[in-house]
Amino acid sequence: MDFEKLAQKHKDAVYRQMVRACGNYDDAEDVLIQALLSAYKALPTLKDEGAFQAWLAIIGQRVCTRIKKREALRPVLSLSGFSPEDLEVPDTSADVEGAAETRNITECVKGAVSSLPEPMREVYELRELQGFKAEETAEKLGITVAAVKSRLHRAREHVRRQLDESVCGG
Repeated sequence: MDFEKLAQKHKDAVYRQMVRACGNYDDAEDVLIQALLSAYKALPTLKDEGAFQAWLAIIGQRVCTRIKKREALRPVLSLSGFSPEDLEVPDTSADVEGAAETRNITECVKGAVSSLPEPMREVYELRELQGFKAEETAEKLGITVAAVKSRLHRAREHVRRQLDESVCGG
């Protein structure tokens, strides 16, 4: 697998997701860099190039969560005399069990998304996986914003139902 090619192709979409998850551009940029580094180190565990974006986003979410935990502890640490740098939140991205769980979840979600009818899948992929706004999605697909919202709602229900019914979901 060509890591550089995959990273170039998917980093913008994951960055947009990280902006929403982290709440600001600076943290999102830091998270993306850390996620790319972790993904590079763990690339041999990735079996399917098609899952790279979702995989990178999951790694980014974990990094963002660690940053938020560290920030939440900042006031307590300042009272205790520690600095946030003294607190090392363990990196669980290398955890073998976590990696297996991530692969299983990724496969389940991919299966649920691939079972969507094409019009719903297009909207779902653009909005949920690539982070496009409703207006951008509508323009790209040549449909109304109302149609985007309706298809996205139905697609989410379908994916949720598929995950609930599958062995993966339970």
